[in-house]
Amino acid sequence: MIVPLLLVCILVCSQLAYWLGARRASRKAGAGGLSSLHSRPQYYGMLTALWCGLPALLVVLVWFFFAEAFLTSTVMEKIAPSLNLATPEEISLAENDLKNMVAGHGIMAAANPFLQQAAEDYLRLKAIGEKALFVVLLCLMTATSFFLWRRISPEMRARNHVELIIRAFLILCSTLAVFTTLGIVLSVLFESIRFFQLVPITDFLFGLKWSPQMAIRADQVGSSGSFGAVPVFAGTMLISFIAMLVAAPVGLMSAIYLAEYAGKKFRAVAKPLLEILAGVPTVVYGFFAALTVAPAIRSMGTGLGLSVSSESALAAGLVMGVMIIPFVLSISDDVINAVPQALRDGSYGLGATRSETIRLVVIPAALPGIVGGMLLAVSRAIGETMIVVMAAGLSANLTANPLQAVTTVTVQIVTLLVGDQEFDSPKTLAAFALGLLLFVVTLALNIVALYVVRKYREQYE
Repeated sequence: MIVPLLLVCILVCSQLAYWLGARRASRKAGAGGLSSLHSRPQYYGMLTALWCGLPALLVVLVWFFFAEAFLTSTVMEKIAPSLNLATPEEISLAENDLKNMVAGHGIMAAANPFLQQAAEDYLRLKAIGEKALFVVLLCLMTATSFFLWRRISPEMRARNHVELIIRAFLILCSTLAVFTTLGIVLSVLFESIRFFQLVPITDFLFGLKWSPQMAIRADQVGSSGSFGAVPVFAGTMLISFIAMLVAAPVGLMSAIYLAEYAGKKFRAVAKPLLEILAGVPTVVYGFFAALTVAPAIRSMGTGLGLSVSSESALAAGLVMGVMIIPFVLSISDDVINAVPQALRDGSYGLGATRSETIRLVVIPAALPGIVGGMLLAVSRAIGETMIVVMAAGLSANLTANPLQAVTTVTVQIVTLLVGDQEFDSPKTLAAFALGLLLFVVTLALNIVALYVVRKYREQYE
């Protein structure tokens, strides 16, 4: 609870520093008025508040990330000789027992008097550290605020300094986003390399059988496993294709109607209602697909004499298409509305009807954006998991029959990583290989979408 309290304290002190800085700037203006100041008083107050809050926030972050490790190592150094901890595994186990006791969960470990004493020392040191941190923060905020408060003068370029700090913060945020993405890619890549050291990459990319079940013991039957990813990606593409057959025409036609035919009142009501579909959790769509759509498809297929599985690609694809409709609708509507009205007026002036104008002028002008939106919708369909888990099944069947059960890449990733798994077996490492391949596919689709939009986009004045 100490961190939220410290953040509130920093916020209050920064607000006070803002008021003091703005007030001193107004007083420094003197008889010349505010026009004698380089910046408005608000910038002086904001600069004072930043000098007050940013160093304190940095100290709080350091405490939040490193205090627990420092206190644990300090306490463990004292009791390690008494507990005769020799191996890293024993030290790690003792540290876990200590953390459980500190958190109030160490019932069994409480029988050890050394750990009990260590937990008491930990809590005592933590309390002392929190009090010292509070005093340090107050002193630091007072010193930094007073330092800048004394330097406020009409010549100080407060606005420039504030903008520089904000720009540095924005650069830091963007850099963190880039490094986070890079870290995710590298973590998946390294584990995939480990998988390809156990399973040839050609067998993975071109194999026609997917059965990643590995035996726990060497004497069990079927300990080799099959890691051909073709059936998995075939199921992914089949379901995505069915979904786009639903989402593309319905979403595009809805966008055309809302942008070109619907009145303002109807559009103001209809578009938000349609976009509500985007806020429905995917697990709800999965329930709807498993309990309503799949049984209905099976009943209709049985009535027609067809063999329909209880879990089918058609059921998952139809519901996924409904889920993607708002995505296609929103992008297409924005692109169509971005077409200049002058093109429509010119078409009407040449005698074209409204439908001819939409078909021959508006849609061709908006086509790059529409195609880009469709490709992004395909990426969204490929990455869907819950609907496929609940409606399409887990069977990796290499089939083009939408009435049969199939599986997708995301479903297999979830299946392989569920439960207690060791990250040394090909079964678990296969999830990272699938994730890497899925990342490459979706990245390629996004690159194609951006290329289409940039290459064929018209520039209008």
